[in-house]
Amino acid sequence: MTRIVSFRQMKDGTRDDFELLDGAEREHARSLPDRILASLRRLNESIEGYPVSRLEHSLQTATRALRDGADDELIVAALVHDVGDELAPYNHAEIAAAILRPYVRPEVTWIVEQHGLFQAYYYVHHMGGDRNMRDRHRDHPWYASCAAFCEKWDQSSFDPTYDSLPLEAFEPYLRRIFGREAHDERYVKPGG
Repeated sequence: MTRIVSFRQMKDGTRDDFELLDGAEREHARSLPDRILASLRRLNESIEGYPVSRLEHSLQTATRALRDGADDELIVAALVHDVGDELAPYNHAEIAAAILRPYVRPEVTWIVEQHGLFQAYYYVHHMGGDRNMRDRHRDHPWYASCAAFCEKWDQSSFDPTYDSLPLEAFEPYLRRIFGREAHDERYVKPGG
């Protein structure tokens, strides 16, 4: 039988309880790459009007990053940048950034978190919006990196004729990044 903690309220927990939970949560974290792969596979449907599925868009973005010589963290970020679409269509960038944050450098997290705003540069003016909204971050040290992510990889990845690599080609990258120990202790504490 599976052991469970002794408390019904966290304030009543013991050291043994939290050590038990810490072990269980670390074990659960080890399967994160599998859950991310499953989430990516669920993106294999088109939102009406797009010429490719959300999965194909993600594969194209990651393939472009790989072929452009990006490092592993940026390749994985390119792959998962829209993974939040399924549950959070209006703030998907924040979801993807939150998933990445414990495993990648802050620059990569910031790029993913801001990519929705930066991507608006390519379309929002057609609908009466201000395409230069991203310029509020003009002085940010990673502004140019995010603009390049969107220009070179994200906005150009809706091409049904592009020869993107299959998801399996990116699995080793994904397992390497998400197989790391979380780099910020607040992400490994039970009960968060």
